[in-house]
Amino acid sequence: MVWDAFIAIYLFLAGLGAGAFVLGALSNWAKKPAPRMKKIAFVIAPVAVAVGTLVLVVDAKAGFNNPLRFFMLVSNLNSVMAWGVVILSVFLAVSVVDLALLLVRKKTPKALDVAGALLAVCVAAYTGVLLGDAGVAFPLWNMALLPVLFVVSAASTGMAAVLFVTHLVAPDEAEALPALSKAGLVLPVLELVLVAALLGVTAGTSGSAAAAASASVANLLSGAYAVPFWLGFVCVGQVLPFALELARRGKPGAAKAAVSEVADGAAAVAPGSGKALALVGEAGVLVGGFMLRYLVIMAALAVAFA
Repeated sequence: MVWDAFIAIYLFLAGLGAGAFVLGALSNWAKKPAPRMKKIAFVIAPVAVAVGTLVLVVDAKAGFNNPLRFFMLVSNLNSVMAWGVVILSVFLAVSVVDLALLLVRKKTPKALDVAGALLAVCVAAYTGVLLGDAGVAFPLWNMALLPVLFVVSAASTGMAAVLFVTHLVAPDEAEALPALSKAGLVLPVLELVLVAALLGVTAGTSGSAAAAASASVANLLSGAYAVPFWLGFVCVGQVLPFALELARRGKPGAAKAAVSEVADGAAAVAPGSGKALALVGEAGVLVGGFMLRYLVIMAALAVAFA
């Protein structure tokens, strides 16, 4: 498999779909009923993961040349890819069954929702393990930190995708889970902390991998990918959604000033601006989620073995 920008689409969609399913499952415990938000989440989840998986198959050059290759993988459970095929297949089956039950019976068994949510976490973690399994060759793809970072990012992007659509078609349900607004403040901070930890650990790599490690970090912070990292991931993907969420929650002063600088102040004061702020914020999260995966792939340099 060639690790390039195309595989970032799979990593992004799989994480987004997994995060969306978890949010749909959590809607069972919403403060007020949120049937449309749950339906939105349960539609997004299998569609996103299925499309992402198709991208993975095509990118691995096995989709059309040898379609049985992925089915044969399950015979070798020592392979990370084999476990990925199993996890993705089972999650897709559970999510499709859950969606069908929701559409036909208007409700789903909570036990099935919980099982699907656990599988969703495994899907999100697997997207990091898939890269981390090559961690010896690519120091930036740290097996200990990357899966955790991708799980957090999956929660953030899945939530953003569901809330973006919910704000458009069922705005009355967008606030059904009060914890979501708190998550909108916590997740960007946690994601930035994990990225900083990943870069710090990578920069501290010693031995034969030190050169590739330091060059990978430099690529992101000041090199070829510095602009998309600071502008696309940090500013648009993390700082902007955080500032907009603060403004939506009515925080005075600094937060609204920050929003005004980004959006010329119009949305912060206009009637009905809460929905506009929410849509812009969720879109920013989605941009940041894709940029994270794109940059982790593109900025990583392999160890040069003598």
